[in-house]
Amino acid sequence: MTRKLLLTLAIGLTPVLATTACSASGPDTPAAVAEAPAKAYSAFTATEFARFDEPWAMTFLPDGSLLVTEKRGRLQHFDIAGKQAHEITGGPKVAYGGQGGFGDVVAHPDFANNQLVYLSYAEEGSNDTRGAAVARARLVLDDAGGGTLQDLSVIWRQEAKVSGAGHYGHRIAFGPDGKLWITSSERQKFDPAQDMASNLGKLVRLNDDGSVPTDNPFASQGGVAAQVWTLGHRNMLGIAFDAAGKLWVHEMGPAGGDELNLIERGANYGYPIVSNGNHYDGRPIPDHATRPEFAAPKVTWNPVISPAGFVIYSGDLFPQWKGSGFIGGLSSQALVRVEFDGDNAREAERFDMGARIREVEQGPDGALWILEDGNDGKLLKLTPNA
Repeated sequence: MTRKLLLTLAIGLTPVLATTACSASGPDTPAAVAEAPAKAYSAFTATEFARFDEPWAMTFLPDGSLLVTEKRGRLQHFDIAGKQAHEITGGPKVAYGGQGGFGDVVAHPDFANNQLVYLSYAEEGSNDTRGAAVARARLVLDDAGGGTLQDLSVIWRQEAKVSGAGHYGHRIAFGPDGKLWITSSERQKFDPAQDMASNLGKLVRLNDDGSVPTDNPFASQGGVAAQVWTLGHRNMLGIAFDAAGKLWVHEMGPAGGDELNLIERGANYGYPIVSNGNHYDGRPIPDHATRPEFAAPKVTWNPVISPAGFVIYSGDLFPQWKGSGFIGGLSSQALVRVEFDGDNAREAERFDMGARIREVEQGPDGALWILEDGNDGKLLKLTPNA
């Protein structure tokens, strides 16, 4: 088979070949750092606020502070004004290793009243197996800036647990309707993405307590199939709703073929039957165009960007970017901007960050915040150039 063609060209960046998307390991590092000089890019200035040990995700609380997960299993509460981090205790026991560990963190839409947070992580099973899980707990902060997670309970698990330590996915988000969405990747096992007896390789939709909504497309099938909104996914590491309520999810392809998908109810996105990339051992995978019954991506990347983290910008600090998506690039060491046009999308711009970017979020004032990957990962605030 001929090599797959790049459907969307990067602007102003030399292509970078794919690398493994797992974090490096290393000793704990201080969560606060001394003042560092800001670095100016073509469209923004990046100011360092802290460094974390293998940070994976972050979310802003209503008071403007941050929760940051560290892959080894620590949840940090970060005071932006004071540039100080304090550990939150009472979290789940995580299975650290490979791509596994502490994952995402999001606050309940009504957090101001119920103080509920949702956490994803890898957990151990029997006979050297692992799988992703999502738990919720009540966050109780203390006067010192730390706090505890209380009444922690698991509300969802990948089924079944399997061997290996890759492709958990476990990005989580709340939709405009208050439903909880979970990206459940296929754990490098390929075929479960098409098997409705498993929730691997699926996008999952639940009520906020983990129960299954009756209007899910496969609810009548019962079991884990009832959780499923879409199937045929590989390794989904970014999920975001646009202003119109459309849901967009990006996923890492195999050797080539990273994807940005518009999510449609009950659709099958084709993996591992089709892909715009090939297997790492060189075996070809038919293109999406050969099987039109499968939903095709709106953007593909080859060479890959290794996408991680995703936000669709809605702030006023960068008015020229309102409505754009921002994706962190691991192997590409980039921040990738995507423009949307209804049901279509394209890469519009790429910023060379000089480091693997794990997470992207929008702050309360409209600034963009990013987390670098690795055991000394920087927390950077992006603001317009003066």
